[in-house]
Amino acid sequence: MDRGAIHARLHRTVGNYAAKGAVDIALWDIIGIALGTPVHRLLGGFAPSVRVSHMVGFAPVGQMVDEARRYRDEYGITAFKVKVGRYPLSLDIELCTALRAELGSDVELYLDANRGWTAADAMRVLDATADLGLTFFEEPDDAKEVLGRRRLVQHSRVPIVADESAPSLGDAAREIQTGGASALSIKTARTGFTESQKVLAYAEAVGVEVIMGNQIDTAIGSTATVVFGAAFAHSSRNAAELSNFLDMADDLSAEPPVIVDGSVAAPALPGVGVTVDPDKLAYYRLDERNR
Repeated sequence: MDRGAIHARLHRTVGNYAAKGAVDIALWDIIGIALGTPVHRLLGGFAPSVRVSHMVGFAPVGQMVDEARRYRDEYGITAFKVKVGRYPLSLDIELCTALRAELGSDVELYLDANRGWTAADAMRVLDATADLGLTFFEEPDDAKEVLGRRRLVQHSRVPIVADESAPSLGDAAREIQTGGASALSIKTARTGFTESQKVLAYAEAVGVEVIMGNQIDTAIGSTATVVFGAAFAHSSRNAAELSNFLDMADDLSAEPPVIVDGSVAAPALPGVGVTVDPDKLAYYRLDERNR
């Protein structure tokens, strides 16, 4: 139960955000199992489920449009993150236009350039897609492009989301307070549940939107995102990026999340709600016995 002491030691000795996030989620899992209570409820228990956003990546326009249509028809997903950042800019402008034309006005589309453009490039794309109803623009350029990034945030019609530029609470506060972003991506695989709560509380306090992001997580990581995202009002407002586990050939989870009508229900089992398949764990683990 001494999470504060544990985090103090992790902060002093470990520089790997994902490793610390994994330890924190495991601690919450142990606490929930010990108390016989879902972590979703221990954290806040606000919503029974969260909406799903699916990411479409770099591929020919027709292929990505077909993928988005399939996920909408098969899983009921109505929010899509569009990976952009290519040259020439017209490739991604064409993609966004095609997605909107195919999927209609009821589907949410937002962009993630993974710092692939300059701020000037990103503004050109925003101008060219102004009539498409985009809702967010994640990491359009490198946050180190300080003045350009701040001009973009000031003039953008949609919130500019900090992701890689805000891997911790302090980084998130810096980007928002100094005008480097106007929204935040929270990834439980990066900040666990404990620091994610702090980032979320900060975002709510200063009035910025959050997206529950995904690091191409397995079913286990995606379940953790559902647990946290559904626990609070502010984190459940937007669709969460939860579907990447569907692209994987296998998983350690015995019961992966189920997407129904575009949403995933928060687990009702004690702890985080994940059951690890022991045979798969033994098969995939990397230790001396299996080398």
